Amino acid sequence: MIAKRVAMKSVKKSSFIALIGYLLGQLGKAERVGRVNVTNCNSSDPHWAGIEAEATQAQNTRAESDKTYHLLVSFRAGENPSPEVLETIEERICKSLGYGEHQRVSVVHTDTDNLHLHICINKIHPGRHTIHEPYFDHKSLGKLCAQLEAEYDLEKDNHIPKKTAGETRAADMENAAGLESLIGWIRRQCLHEILTAKSWAELHKAMRENGLEIREKGNGLVIVDREGVGVKASSVSRNCSKAAFEARLGKFEASPEARAKERPKRRYAPKPLASRVDTTELYAEYKAERESDVQGRGLEFQAAKATKNRRIEDAKRSARLKRAAIKLTSGRVSKKLLYGLASKKLKAEITKINREYLAERKAIYLKYRRRTWNDWLQIKARQGNKTALETLRAREARAGLKGDTIGSRGLPKEVGAIPGLNIDSVTKKGTVIYRVADTTIRDDGKVLRVGQGASPEGLEAALRIASERFGGNITVNGSPEFKELVVNAAAVARLKIEFDDPDLEKRRIFLLAGTSFDSLAARKYIDERNRKREKIADITEHRLYTLMDAGDVSFRGLRVVDGEGLALFEKGKQILVLPVDQATEARLKRSHLGDPASVTAEGTIQIRGGRSKR
Repeated sequence: MIAKRVAMKSVKKSSFIALIGYLLGQLGKAERVGRVNVTNCNSSDPHWAGIEAEATQAQNTRAESDKTYHLLVSFRAGENPSPEVLETIEERICKSLGYGEHQRVSVVHTDTDNLHLHICINKIHPGRHTIHEPYFDHKSLGKLCAQLEAEYDLEKDNHIPKKTAGETRAADMENAAGLESLIGWIRRQCLHEILTAKSWAELHKAMRENGLEIREKGNGLVIVDREGVGVKASSVSRNCSKAAFEARLGKFEASPEARAKERPKRRYAPKPLASRVDTTELYAEYKAERESDVQGRGLEFQAAKATKNRRIEDAKRSARLKRAAIKLTSGRVSKKLLYGLASKKLKAEITKINREYLAERKAIYLKYRRRTWNDWLQIKARQGNKTALETLRAREARAGLKGDTIGSRGLPKEVGAIPGLNIDSVTKKGTVIYRVADTTIRDDGKVLRVGQGASPEGLEAALRIASERFGGNITVNGSPEFKELVVNAAAVARLKIEFDDPDLEKRRIFLLAGTSFDSLAARKYIDERNRKREKIADITEHRLYTLMDAGDVSFRGLRVVDGEGLALFEKGKQILVLPVDQATEARLKRSHLGDPASVTAEGTIQIRGGRSKR
């Protein structure tokens, strides 16, 4: 697990209520917000808790720093601690930071590959109204995370920083956007040339050959590309700081040559991170769409501004006409009153027009919102683009889904999104999240992970998906309770699958032996025929088909009751009634009365000389 403070860049924009609103927002997803917990507030409702926290913050008028502390606690992919463990972890972390008595709201998010906990803390003490700032919190958080991992048997993370702040920010940017950063490109392409230069002249030559330039800025050095994008030299590597260079090469010497005269061997250009998928065409489509969005946004902004100006001019013209009419009236007092009313109405109209204009600009901005490469890929993958989904999954080595999973030991037939299912969202690692019968199913292309509290309908849907993707042989991993639920769902639905675990397969067959092929339509038909049999002796006794009836039978026809097909078979001196689907009903219509047939324990019908069908 990793605990990290999320700093607010602008203190003026910090808002406890706004942060809670973001954390509780579904953002168009059904699978996002999990457990919500409010601590040290009078109200248990998170929205009222936010109002209460901001009222407490208003009591401190001296603090000029951010009064809200936003902490993110993220767990390894596949880890899903219980609510009790999450609550304990939250409490211990807050106490270690000195916020044990402070107001806070915690929200669990489940819409990514890593379960994560957001903790929104009021830094103002509710009683003393003093602000508490935990300095060097990353050190105490690292130590505590290591302890919690050991106590709760969580996967261990590295809590000792090995990168500079600049390297960390570059890695975060690449992970979030999916594009190569300038720092990352320098480290991968030309860091060796930079560090092996034996003089400032060699260093400047290596820079020019890569389309870069190193300059002095303040007390340090910066590396700038041809587009003017610059990074601190020490952010690329600790050995690239001004002190390190001067210790090795002597006092800094500026480049005497203009870099524009030389054509570099290579140069930095933002592009997708390297992967096994060719993204050339997809990235070209992304850039073209971005350019189109910029043009569309500009045109709509211009049209909105023109409309606003026209409406204001119309309002002013109307006001001028009113003032001209007022001028012709008599009475000084009445004129003054009418002029005041006209002016007030004009100001109100202009205020309304400007407010509507700002709302329209905001809508246009959201419509053409600039999306990162990863965000764009997620949207395309959700729309069914297989290449986009494959690109997300190929971007980095991914740990497979863990926990309660359904899959197979063989390779899947298809790795794209499953057509016909409701896609709730797609993560940045390419995991597709479905919502089926109030059940969350995560698909990473290799296995399906079923969320906690899955309904029988959801488990049946997951098994049908697995059967379609992996074939009839299914592997189930997870808790014993989950395996039992899966086996029950397979038996009740009479699915044509087998489990590769011998114990699970035996259990499925045992449960299947006690499963009846029941339906309301079948019972209705059986009751009707048996009531008539009491009056007409020639009518044969009717009953439901059971697993004990598997074997040879004689086909005795089809019936349709309440829109459901019923196949009739004679065995001994009884008529067996078996509900069938539409495909089987259509096939059986071509059979003749008295044709020999056989029915398996799972209800598969075989007419002599025909094909198996259920």
